[in-house]
Amino acid sequence: MKLSQRTASKSRRILLFGPPKSGKTWLAGQLAKEFNLIWFDLENGVDTLLKLPDEQKERVEVISLPDTRSFPIAIETMLKVIKGGPAEICEEHGKVGCAICKKASAPTNKIELSSLGLDTIVVVDSLTQLTNSALAHITRNQNDDYKLEYDDWGNLGKLMDIFLSHVQNAPFHIVCITHENEVVMVDGKEKIVPTAGTRNFSRNVAKYFDEVYYLQVKNGKHVVGSSTTYANNILTGSRGGHVLEKGGEPSLIPVFKGEVKLAAPLHQATPASTAMTALEKMRAAKK
Repeated sequence: MKLSQRTASKSRRILLFGPPKSGKTWLAGQLAKEFNLIWFDLENGVDTLLKLPDEQKERVEVISLPDTRSFPIAIETMLKVIKGGPAEICEEHGKVGCAICKKASAPTNKIELSSLGLDTIVVVDSLTQLTNSALAHITRNQNDDYKLEYDDWGNLGKLMDIFLSHVQNAPFHIVCITHENEVVMVDGKEKIVPTAGTRNFSRNVAKYFDEVYYLQVKNGKHVVGSSTTYANNILTGSRGGHVLEKGGEPSLIPVFKGEVKLAAPLHQATPASTAMTALEKMRAAKK
């Protein structure tokens, strides 16, 4: 097929990242104004959305995955459902095909992601917890004081790649939420990147998404950065050319509706002071 004959994918794959309490969950939840949401809640953060109007709450289907160190159900369930086939998830354990709940005729959620229309968006909250779940799954037969070995980190990368490769080619809309991590890039420079798997894996996690947006609170306001030139030391970018940092209340609705704001030319980069402020906040939080 000639490039001139190819059309852009209609489904969008977005990654939101940033420090805690920077508005990631709320920004994704605002999509309920115009879309139906299937919300995979891995870390019990969906309570933030209880402030939504009742009519918007009705558009949000919550699938809770009660993931813990001793019961790492999130990675097991998400690896099954992200492939798009039919799945039945019990409400009590968040497990696909749960024999206990089936025997008890307990409530379940039936889903098939590949059959979703573009009026529905899948939300995964969060990749941070999914990483923890994968590690717990890998070391499930080890003692609590077990120290991770080289092969364990390699297996973590494999599991995250399996999940994210399906996200990358998803025929449905999807938003993944995660936290931030400070890493040293190949060029030796420090950069704030999304958390997913190991530090090395996190450096390249943006490749699985069309849009990578950074959220932070700045001057008492929630700010979203999306363009590749948003800040030198923060990994952001938009294949669709969206610029959420320019004016008005940040919203993901125009992104999913195809209402594009063109990014500034590459030479018009945001001053590095913006990036340094974010780095300084992150380092201070670690102390």
